[in-house]
This record gives sequence, structure tokens and C-alpha cells, in this order.
Amino acid sequence: MEHGLIVPPLFSPIPPAIHPRHEAINERTTAWANAFSIGSPELREKLVVHDIGTFAARVLPEGREEVVSILADFIIWLFGVDDGLCEEGELGKDPAGLVGELSRMLRVAQNPDVPMLSQNALAEGLRDLRHRVSRHATPGQEARWVDALREYFLSVVWEASHRSNETVPDLNDYTLMRLYDGATSVVLPLLEMGHGYELHPNERDSTAVRAAAEMAYFIITWDNDLFSYHKESRAQRYYLNVLRVLEHEQQLSPAQALTRAVAQRDRVMCLFLRLRDELAARGSPQLRQYLENLGTFIRGAQDWGISSHRYTTPHDPAGLPSTFCDTPTDASDEALDIPAVAWWWDVLPERESFQPAFGEFRPSATV
Repeated sequence: MEHGLIVPPLFSPIPPAIHPRHEAINERTTAWANAFSIGSPELREKLVVHDIGTFAARVLPEGREEVVSILADFIIWLFGVDDGLCEEGELGKDPAGLVGELSRMLRVAQNPDVPMLSQNALAEGLRDLRHRVSRHATPGQEARWVDALREYFLSVVWEASHRSNETVPDLNDYTLMRLYDGATSVVLPLLEMGHGYELHPNERDSTAVRAAAEMAYFIITWDNDLFSYHKESRAQRYYLNVLRVLEHEQQLSPAQALTRAVAQRDRVMCLFLRLRDELAARGSPQLRQYLENLGTFIRGAQDWGISSHRYTTPHDPAGLPSTFCDTPTDASDEALDIPAVAWWWDVLPERESFQPAFGEFRPSATV
């Protein structure tokens, strides 16, 4: 980020919250990362001071502690993949090699007992995570977690193709890629597991509920791009970020790109809040819990993003806000001019036949 470019306080009327055991969760995640040698020693030294356990504790502030710890360990594992394997490793510029490595990793997630990658630290960490997920998840939640991991892997290969050619995608492609390369979708089964329920497929898979989840992905990843641009743009490596995409495609200055990106996320936040409230008014108790945790996921990522050393970079301070605001810069109800997501504005319940499902409450398996 050019010197002096300041990220303003962002629109976030979602209240902050944190799990009361966040300090213990954070300590356990540090121990887990060291026990499984996640990333190189240099990378791991950086990751364990990023308060990733606190991030998970904000996402599930009232969740079962064991599941919050799984989420925390999973997030630090994802950073091991994203930072170590993709951004800093040779495979990050080799899409063909990366797809092979991630496909083998996916097999470990599908069945942790397969005799593959036994000397691979990331694979061993994934084995442990998969076994622990199984203790708290239904078979359907396990399957969705693996499917979402596949979506994440596919998107980082797409990202690697841009990295290998040093190309900047257009805004539509970047938006679609960013919905998944932030690994946000992989967190959703853990939201259910954290409260011991399984959302009925008729609700989870309805167009409107899927749209609400994707809006959360968008807000979280756009915010992450705002918070991380300073670090990424100074790292002397190729990077992808919405500000760079907007600068490149629309010939904007960094300050203009920042204003445009903030307006985009504000418009989506307004739509998310409206859709969340309307769905909650018609949905089951489980859907209401799910929608609430989409909100805590958004706010947790925001609170962590403005406070973690990962983005504040104390050695080279980033111009990040210390607070949030209650007023959006753009509250228009017109769809964004991004074809991949413009359909979100068509799924409000009064425009779609939304049939809430009140199926049997099915708690997740416990130890």
C-alpha cells in the first residue's frame, strides 16, 4: 500500500463477541502447530503470534470448546498451506504440480487412514484434524467439509495459474476465485458442529441461504484484502488483491480503489443483514443459529484482522482502523456490476418461494 493510504473504519453493525476460553484455545493452537510442524520453522514462528486461536474464538463465541479448538488448528493449517505451500513455495507457481499435491492431500481428508504422504507435515496435521472432525460431525457434515476443502484447493490452483504468469484477473473472475480461495466455505460445517446440530438440507441448500453464505464469504475476503494490502504490496512478491484488481481493470489510483472496494463490501453487507433477518424470521431454530454464526464469522474476522500482527505488521505499521462504524458508504439496493454475484439481489424471500424446513433436530456426534 502506498505510504499514507489509510483504511477507514468499516461498516459493521454486528456486535463483537469472543469465547471465554480464548486464551487457552490460542495456547493449544500454538502447541498443535509446533507438534505437527506446520510450515517451515520461520513461517511457524510468524503464525503462532498471529492470535489465530483468538480468531476462532470470535467466530464461535458460544460454541463447544473442542470444536473451537478444531477450527483454530484448522485455520493455522490453512495458513500453512496458503503461505507455505502456495505463496512462498515453488508449487505456488506450478499449477500442474500443485493440483497433484492437493489431490493427494484431499485423499487424506477423505480417508485419513490411507497410507499416503506419511512424511508430509501438512498431511499429518490434516489427518489429525479429520479424525477430530469425525468425533463431532455427522457423516453429512464430514462430506461437506471435504467438498468445501476441494473447492478451496481448486481455487488456489486457479490462483497459482495467475501467479505463474504474473497476470491480474478481471474483477468478475477475481470475485469468483476469492469466494473460495479464502477457505471461508470450509468453515461452515464447523459452525454447525460448534453448536451440535445439523441444518436441514432444505434450508441449507436453498438459493437464499446459499446466497447469504456467499455474501459472508465476500465480506470476509474483501475485508481481508483491505487489511492485508499493506503487507502484500510491500512483500516484493506477486500478489492478488481486490485493490490491485480494481487499479488494473478500472485504471484507479490506490486511494480510488480503496474507496471502490469499501463501497462494494458495504453494499453487500447491507444486503446480507436484510436477507439474514428475513430468513431468520421464517426459518427453523437451527437456521437462526447458523445465520447468527455467519454474522459472528464476519465480525470475528474483522476484529481479528485489525488487531493481529499478521496485518498490523508492527515493524512497518499498516494504516488500519481501530474501530468500526454504523453507517455504510454505499447502501444502494442495486446489484453490483459483477455477474458472478449479481444474482444475490434477486433472492430475498419475497422474490423467491422460500419454504423453511422444520426437520428433526439432529445433534452432531460427540466423543
